[in-house]
Amino acid sequence: MSSSYWLKTASGFWEVVVGLEVHAQVSSHSKLFSGASTAFAGSPNATVTLVDAAFPGMLPVLNEHCVEQAVKTGLGINAQINLFSMFDRKNYFYPDLPTGYQISQFYHPVVGEGHLDVDLKDGSSLRVNIERLHLEQDAGKSVHDLHPTKTCIDLNRCGIALMEIVTKPDMRTPEHAMNFVKKLRLLLRYLGTNDGNMDEGSLRADVNISIRKPGERLGNRAEIKNVNSIRFIGQAIEVEAHRQALLLEAGGEVVQETRLYDAAKGETRSLRSKEDAPDYRYFPDPDLLPVVLTEDYVNKIRNSLPELPDAKKQRFMDTYGLPAYDATVLVDDLDVSAYFEEATALTKNKSGRLISNYLTGDLFALLNKNGKTILESPVSPAHLAELVDLIEEEVISGRIAKDVFVDMWDHSKSPKAIVDSKGLRQITNSKELEEMAEHVLANNAQMVEDYKSGKEQLFGFFVGQVMKLTGGKANPALINEILRKKLK
Repeated sequence: MSSSYWLKTASGFWEVVVGLEVHAQVSSHSKLFSGASTAFAGSPNATVTLVDAAFPGMLPVLNEHCVEQAVKTGLGINAQINLFSMFDRKNYFYPDLPTGYQISQFYHPVVGEGHLDVDLKDGSSLRVNIERLHLEQDAGKSVHDLHPTKTCIDLNRCGIALMEIVTKPDMRTPEHAMNFVKKLRLLLRYLGTNDGNMDEGSLRADVNISIRKPGERLGNRAEIKNVNSIRFIGQAIEVEAHRQALLLEAGGEVVQETRLYDAAKGETRSLRSKEDAPDYRYFPDPDLLPVVLTEDYVNKIRNSLPELPDAKKQRFMDTYGLPAYDATVLVDDLDVSAYFEEATALTKNKSGRLISNYLTGDLFALLNKNGKTILESPVSPAHLAELVDLIEEEVISGRIAKDVFVDMWDHSKSPKAIVDSKGLRQITNSKELEEMAEHVLANNAQMVEDYKSGKEQLFGFFVGQVMKLTGGKANPALINEILRKKLK
């Protein structure tokens, strides 16, 4: 049975169909149609201009930087950039939008169809097609818990620029949707068009969910509004799909509506009936001229794009010989990939594989244990590069390097200083190691006989005994060579 049909109930398998509307706050110092600040967590109503407050005669002025950011994002999602776009009024009762309508794009969005290829845990990929990206202004915030009978309105968010990225219903499982949002958030961070901070609401998603029996037509969908966590997106899909299946199996009907996901209770509940485009009575905004772009303008933005995640992942694999999984882990965080590249560049042999192993293994383990980010790491890229050079030059063994690394973390010290102060340099004197090997073999004569009789697994015992005599400082390769000669 295909993984598309992951939902199984008493009546058999159901296919879950998911589409997303992702709202990404544009990274911009000022709002979409006014010069007010977009700073987060200011005092209520502190960043509101007369335009945001909809005073009579106050006209919106389009922020060109927000258009540029939308075009940049469109190029990042492999989409068509529309040289002609325009703004419309979406008429709807917004208690926290003083105009009583939202300025959005409906008939002519700035970005058309595109796609993102999403990696899945089984090693396959899924192409999620994107229907459009349009610019619109955010609404303010209604606060219900400051007064027993009144709702307070904070207009600081009112007018902040949003990119609404609308997918086609190409996803079939919670994993599909979660991985799409992860991929999109990473891409937006690389592009610098959104900070990806879901806790602050600068990235959130409306999740459209319907179910059907395999091969049947699409069912009515429910829209789960404003989900601000990737984990909650997955949970909301699972909970809502089960709700719809149980409803249909009981002879009920799924109505098209907007619902809210309550993570504490693990349930979705109805907010209002779902509106369609005609309900919003869209018409072109008379206060804003159409936006007309040129090919030169778009190409200039295209040529300024940074290296994007998929390209960086492939480069890490090609240049440093990293496995796909390791490259993905490094690329999935801009700060981690920057740390990796800085450390690798500082090694004498550009030793990306060993840097990656220490970074994603030992360093990640200590960062997670201590609740630190890579930017707070006591081990600098320069010190990690120095440690790798000491290993590759056989100044210290891999086992000693593990102990040195912990010391580097605890004291933020140079690995060379630690090695010299503790006398940890490898013993590479052949004569000295030969004497130790002879001592071990002489004290384990019966095991030597057993080894020569065919118990070759005892070789590791002899190596371990010599390492024990040297406090782990012997060169492992040299020990192996000496022991094999003597055991012949």
